[in-house]
Amino acid sequence: MKLTAATEKDIPLIRNLAKRSWESAYTGIISQDQIDYMLEKMYSEEEILSQLQNPDYHYYLIFDEGNSSFEGFIGYENNYEVGTTKLHRIYLVPESKGKGFGKETLNFLKDRVSESGDERIILNVNKENSAKKFYESQGYRVYDEVVLDIGDNYFMDDYLMEYVFHK
Repeated sequence: MKLTAATEKDIPLIRNLAKRSWESAYTGIISQDQIDYMLEKMYSEEEILSQLQNPDYHYYLIFDEGNSSFEGFIGYENNYEVGTTKLHRIYLVPESKGKGFGKETLNFLKDRVSESGDERIILNVNKENSAKKFYESQGYRVYDEVVLDIGDNYFMDDYLMEYVFHK
């Protein structure tokens, strides 16, 4: 597995990987209409371009060297809050799950965050998403819950999780 920094030319690939992974991750948790709405809102070309132009926001593509294929991506933002990096997105296509890519990618993130000087990683995870157990297995813990109105009468019902670096 190799992580490569994404650039503007990778926006169509990121959008494709997001669609493939979201349809697997969220079908049965939220409606297809909400999946479509969120993908269009959070993964529009303009939104991704804006994130890529933010010096604190980083996208990396997850590349499987064995299959010569892109298997997912991670997007995170250093200095989201004082001393805190926000893991905005980490998604793998369904056929790549269980191969260790997620764990390796979170370890990569921990290394990058440690280098940045931030002392904490935060993320949101849907309360019905089985990824919560995965994050817990990697040292994250729930510190709060939130229901967010994301527009068009759609809501995100999430756990807020954190990983704290111990000095």
